[in-house]
Amino acid sequence: MCQSILRRESVELETKIILEVATMLIVALAFGRLVKFIKLPNVTGYLIAGLLLGPSFLNFIPTDMVDGFSVISDIALGFIAFSIGSEFKLSYYKKVGIAPVIIAITESFGAIILVTGVLILFGFDAKLSIMLGAIAAATAPAQTLMVINQYKAKGPLTSMLMSVVAIDDATALIGFGFAATIVKMMSSTGNTNIVISVLQPIYEIVISLVLGFFVCIIMKLLFRWFKKASNRICIIIALILLTYWLAESLKGSALLACMVLGGVLANILEDVDNVIKITDNFTPPIFMLFFVISGAGFEVSALKGIGLIGLIYVIVRVIGKWLGAWIGGKITKQENKICKYLGPTLMPQAGVALGLIVVAGSLVPDFAPQIRVIILCSTFIYSLIGPAAAKFALVKSGEIVIIDKKKAKTQL
Repeated sequence: MCQSILRRESVELETKIILEVATMLIVALAFGRLVKFIKLPNVTGYLIAGLLLGPSFLNFIPTDMVDGFSVISDIALGFIAFSIGSEFKLSYYKKVGIAPVIIAITESFGAIILVTGVLILFGFDAKLSIMLGAIAAATAPAQTLMVINQYKAKGPLTSMLMSVVAIDDATALIGFGFAATIVKMMSSTGNTNIVISVLQPIYEIVISLVLGFFVCIIMKLLFRWFKKASNRICIIIALILLTYWLAESLKGSALLACMVLGGVLANILEDVDNVIKITDNFTPPIFMLFFVISGAGFEVSALKGIGLIGLIYVIVRVIGKWLGAWIGGKITKQENKICKYLGPTLMPQAGVALGLIVVAGSLVPDFAPQIRVIILCSTFIYSLIGPAAAKFALVKSGEIVIIDKKKAKTQL
């Protein structure tokens, strides 16, 4: 009797999940089309669709289901990181030199320094200010990548953006590592191991680099034996997921490891463009679900708790990123449109930042709930505004060409 009830409940849950996935895809498609009428990127429509379907409005996707779908988010982030890494070609870096590295450092530390400094000037606790400043360095590539793919953006700014975002994960981890060490010293009762605190972010980066490199070698060997697209997509999926799992298990950065996987592959595989094409054909529904789940995971009621400190964080972080990117561009003598428009494309924040909430909360437990609310609220705000800002910057730089359909018809 009990087994029969459990089996029936299990079937009901499975059919509910199937219905939810189907609904999320259909509603996301509809909102992706609707936001085009107000000239916003598709990804903004996906986030709005998730928000409406989530606990804040229709509750079609309740909180427990949002948590249950977290595996889809992990899979999507792995593929997003792999796609960004695949743009990391040495031929490009031979041409531009270390400019992307310098810009990634200046935009990351620009956000860290400015957010920390302004919050301290406004009288907020120094340890809380340092932790929020450290989290401010992280940039989420997902929304920007979707905008680039949707509008097929091409040019120096797009290339620089993809390179900077690929490095940003590493610079953000290093910056957070130093900030964590400072906070530990401020809170020290004599038991803090400073050496371990400093080496922790370095370990995360090194283990991620090593994992990405060795898994890529395995991937290349498998590609020698399996040439068909159907076989290759299986290999790509399996090894991206394996890389993500290994990095998480070994306390590395899963995003950085998957970026390295894509980056090394782009430089050692001759027909890498075919591999990327196969991946691009597979990922759209995963990315769509990822953004719907991201939208559903946000509760509008949390906005009430953001307060003055949250508003300062949201505004000053953008200024810090923009100013840091401008300084980095000037130092490396980049063309004017890169200096001017790179900053707005670095607005989105998720992924690494959400992971750092837990670490920051453990370092300053008294402020853990406040940090969580501020970062979750700011992440959602950036998610809605960020794609539009990225599109605006790429249009202004001339790397997205908007075709006026009415003009095109009159010319025919």
